[in-house]
Amino acid sequence: MVSVPSLWLPILLSGVLVFLASSLFHMLLKYHRSDAGPLPDEDKVADALRPLRIPPGDYSLPYGAGPGSPELIEKFKQGPVAILTVMPNGLPALGVNLARWFGYSLLVGAVAAYVAGLTLGPGAEYSLVFRVVGTVAFAGYSLAILQSSIWWSRSWSFTLKTMADGVVYALLTAGTFGWLWP
Repeated sequence: MVSVPSLWLPILLSGVLVFLASSLFHMLLKYHRSDAGPLPDEDKVADALRPLRIPPGDYSLPYGAGPGSPELIEKFKQGPVAILTVMPNGLPALGVNLARWFGYSLLVGAVAAYVAGLTLGPGAEYSLVFRVVGTVAFAGYSLAILQSSIWWSRSWSFTLKTMADGVVYALLTAGTFGWLWP
């Protein structure tokens, strides 16, 4: 067994590598630019929503008390049907979001370290460390995003691109752990 604290360096370094790779994906490659598109007549929609002063949160349209009620069924038929996330006014807190992303990358690395540490001993082969850590990291970076398309109707393009990013992040994490495994 290998303890998680003894794996602090691969946890930290893989977090840094994932952070740098994601920055590259989003700032230089820009293939995520198409993840969300503009609303038709955006100004009109914003002007209609602004006076409502909707607090930040997630909302469902339509929303009803019971899934089988005739009133709710009719609202779904009439449309629009939407999931709406309202964020606080102002520019996004990029620094806070980047810090959260880095913290998440550290968490995925720590969970991968925990699983690998339980299943592998000191001196384990690179390929075995790579497979165990890579599998756990892939699960952490990619699998939960499927729920966004299944339940929240996010585009499958968004989900597949995000999962592909997760494959790269998992490979970076696995390679780092395999290289620095005690």
